[in-house]
Amino acid sequence: MYMTENGCGGDTPYVLDIHTHTLASGHAYGTVREMAKAASEAGLSVLGISEHGPGTPGTCDPLYFLNLNVIPDRLYGVRLLHGCEMNVRNDGKLSLEQRYLDRLDYGIVGLHGICYEDAGRKQNTLNLISCMKNEKVRFVSHPDDSNLPLNYELLVSAAKEYHVALEVNNSSLLRTDRLDCIQNYQTMLTLCSRLRVPVVVSSDAHDPDSVGRFDEARRLLRKMDFDEELILNTDVEKLLTHLAPIRAGASE
Repeated sequence: MYMTENGCGGDTPYVLDIHTHTLASGHAYGTVREMAKAASEAGLSVLGISEHGPGTPGTCDPLYFLNLNVIPDRLYGVRLLHGCEMNVRNDGKLSLEQRYLDRLDYGIVGLHGICYEDAGRKQNTLNLISCMKNEKVRFVSHPDDSNLPLNYELLVSAAKEYHVALEVNNSSLLRTDRLDCIQNYQTMLTLCSRLRVPVVVSSDAHDPDSVGRFDEARRLLRKMDFDEELILNTDVEKLLTHLAPIRAGASE
């Protein structure tokens, strides 16, 4: 098991990881139980399993999201939540129908180059914001890649308006195919700090060994002296409060 910095060096421990994938996503390598066991070993209280939505090659049929009630609420002492990492489509719509999304604890939405064509900084951002208006969407995944550029002023303002947390994706900081991630996160986090927009740190684990792996993201947040109050990972109740409200004026 990969040993993380979680809780070391005087930092408040991170107790949740809400963006992870199992075998059902088609290109990940752990079962639900293997991921939950890894979360327990990493000292997490909550694990969010968020399989890829339609549009990602090889992912599960949407029927998968209708049968999640057969999975225990807790495994190895870890509370399980279920989401979906949906794709932004080029028409500004989500890749998962509302009837499936309604069965989930939360939705994550993100741009993925494998099923989205770059439309330029402004239109990419507007397409993403259009999806963020759905009241089930609570998180934006890896808004960090200059291959699909974003206007961070527009994005962070919309995140505040629609009660969406922006992700700091640890996996992005380990990859070479996503461009300018550190610079983009620095821009985004500066705006989040100014507008008091929450962030969530995620492993984006596609294998049990990566569950609860936050080292690179924590290092960046520490370097920026980012306000811990804005980080959802430090407290389960903080996360649940973020998931609970229904946003006035939100629409699909």
